[in-house]
Amino acid sequence: MGEEKKEQSDLKQLSQEEVEKHTTGTSSWLVIHDKVYDVTKFLEEHPGGEEVLLEQAGKDGTESFEDVGHSEDARELMENYLIGELRDEDKASNKYPEKRDMWKSSGNGSTPWASYLLPAAIAIVVAIAYRVWAASSS
Repeated sequence: MGEEKKEQSDLKQLSQEEVEKHTTGTSSWLVIHDKVYDVTKFLEEHPGGEEVLLEQAGKDGTESFEDVGHSEDARELMENYLIGELRDEDKASNKYPEKRDMWKSSGNGSTPWASYLLPAAIAIVVAIAYRVWAASSS
């Protein structure tokens, strides 16, 4: 496959502050999954148009990237523009709390799944009441 992928340890460590300086058509960097990409040379080639990339320039575009549902070819093409990764203290995994397990207690004595139980029970009662009413009306 020609050029080998950059090893994780070989990637330059970049700060979010440094990434935020590159938001123009002459220098456009963005972050996807904590990796930094210089997409300046790809702006005119991007199938969705350059404005899509410029909108995410200088920011974490992971959510937007995943929402579009890029192909494996697009993901492989990204490697050509990889210039580094975010420093550990700037990584998204450090910015957001861990996802909570829906079966664990929320600390107030009730479990999160219990909040679905009451609406489900009400829906069942309403459905039964409607069927009884509909049957008696005909």
